[in-house]
Amino acid sequence: MQDAQFSLTRVRLRNFRSIADADVCLGKLLLLVGPNGSGKSNFLDALGLTSDSLQTSIEQALRSRGGGAEVQRRGAIGFAVDLEFKGGGYTGKYGFNVDATRMQGFRVTREYCDVVHDGKHRAGFKVADGQLTESTEAVMPATSDQRLYLVSASGLDAFRPVFDGLADIRIFNVNPDAMRQPQPPDSGEFLHRDGSNIASVLRRSILYSDRGRADTERVEEYLQQIVPGTREVLVSEVANWETLVFRQDAPGAQNSWQFPVQSVSDGTLRALGVLVALFASTGNTLSPIGIEEPESALHPAAAGVLLDALRDASERRQVIVTSHSPDLLDRHDFDPSELRAVRSIGGETVIGELDDAGTLALREDLYTPGELLRTDQLLPRTPRPAEAQ
Repeated sequence: MQDAQFSLTRVRLRNFRSIADADVCLGKLLLLVGPNGSGKSNFLDALGLTSDSLQTSIEQALRSRGGGAEVQRRGAIGFAVDLEFKGGGYTGKYGFNVDATRMQGFRVTREYCDVVHDGKHRAGFKVADGQLTESTEAVMPATSDQRLYLVSASGLDAFRPVFDGLADIRIFNVNPDAMRQPQPPDSGEFLHRDGSNIASVLRRSILYSDRGRADTERVEEYLQQIVPGTREVLVSEVANWETLVFRQDAPGAQNSWQFPVQSVSDGTLRALGVLVALFASTGNTLSPIGIEEPESALHPAAAGVLLDALRDASERRQVIVTSHSPDLLDRHDFDPSELRAVRSIGGETVIGELDDAGTLALREDLYTPGELLRTDQLLPRTPRPAEAQ
């Protein structure tokens, strides 16, 4: 049974893509809201890069994004990611700086980890330019400025939960076209970013455990509310490939009909992919998940059900969402702490708490966040001079 929970409490980014400086505190659910092109996805990509760098290597994570020079902000020298986190019986901080060149070269110039177990047992290290400068442990592995040191340090029990929690962060941008294609079976342990292996994930979830079957039932329950008439989603094998089949009510028919995945709408597939990302039993740690624009291609009337699903899932694991949909935000039960307004100002992404007017409007139930967004009044608070330091 999965019971190892890990969540981020604060994310600080510097010179990452269009983000010069962002400092964001997080709760169980966070929605990053702003216009297209404002840089919302860059926030999620910083978390995705951290996870990818630990799962594979920082070199591969950078190359898959066009190289380090494409990741750091234009005109900057390097970028930095600093995270604060909590898990089962521990809290801590982890961060790193990377300097990159246009020839796809890079080096890790700074990295640190500081974790406190059970409120009293502290473990930590600091690395600068490939040299270990501080450590609480008597024996530590070798260092290199070409990889994140936490990968090596994860061999020690003190740092393993931090590695697992960060490496299992998942970022999704579900693609209905990818979900329609038959796929070779895989382990189904993790849903791919685009949802392309969703058949394997559902098959594993159904067969793996009682909780996996319960998770699948929850996915279907929400899907039935978002897409009325949907009865069931089945995994079908075609030769050596896996695909999906939907059972749906048909007008005038006594029994539900089966439809191949190729005949199902983008909205239905995207809803299914988002729900599986939220609820499927994957991975070893209940780490944060990020979902880009989960409301895309959905009918506006389904937005309320989708928000219920996001909140439901956030009770189990942290959920971070990007959105520019007023329909998703048309509720009076939002707390301002669940929202961050995102704007592009002079080509630079600004992420902040709602300004004073927006916060007052929500606290007094004068407007919903969706109504503020429709009138272009969902704005980040301008830092006061003392806060800008």
